[in-house]
Amino acid sequence: MMDHSWILASNSPRRKELLGLFKQPFIVSPADIDESELSGETPGDYVCRLAKTKAEVVVNRFPMAEVIIAADTTVADGNEILGKPLDLEDGFRMLRQLRGREHQVYTAITIAIPPEGVLLQELCLTQVPMRAYSDSEIEEYLQSGDPMDKAGAYGIQHRGFHPVESFQGCFASVMGFPACHLARSLMKTGKMPPIEINIACQQYLQYDCPIASRVLVGENIG
Repeated sequence: MMDHSWILASNSPRRKELLGLFKQPFIVSPADIDESELSGETPGDYVCRLAKTKAEVVVNRFPMAEVIIAADTTVADGNEILGKPLDLEDGFRMLRQLRGREHQVYTAITIAIPPEGVLLQELCLTQVPMRAYSDSEIEEYLQSGDPMDKAGAYGIQHRGFHPVESFQGCFASVMGFPACHLARSLMKTGKMPPIEINIACQQYLQYDCPIASRVLVGENIG
């Protein structure tokens, strides 16, 4: 590895694809950490702690890396954190719980620039309205295997199940990587590549994002 590479502290295919939109070469170095919740921890505090810990682990591995990017995402129903399902039964329970209601997705991103001692963090909170899908649709979706590696047991981008309707937030954040939030932090550090990431992200996701330009100028919305 070159000393000055960008590093993504995640093995998530979705995060790799979204970071690729920045047109900056990077390598992947996942951080294997304990993701257990702490007593009384809010969903926002939880994802911020995990993203920061992941970044710190990778900083220790590569102290001369140009940029290290770590992220963590969780689904929450109020203050109840819904992680990845333990099994099909657990996935069924989560999807029934979320059905026909609005819940929250929290994604934290941590940027570390080890040679400069810089550590920045963004927290994106997104309100997600689920459609009233049927039990049989849940069963079919679970059998596809798609929900089993996802917090809350669903992927917003799954075209067969399409769990979300009337969505007005950051689609990329619900996928686990809010690109515009990352971009505005990179701008603060002078590390942002010369690319209009809001346009690239919308084209990639085929989603007309109503908040992208506002996020880029610093609004605390998701």
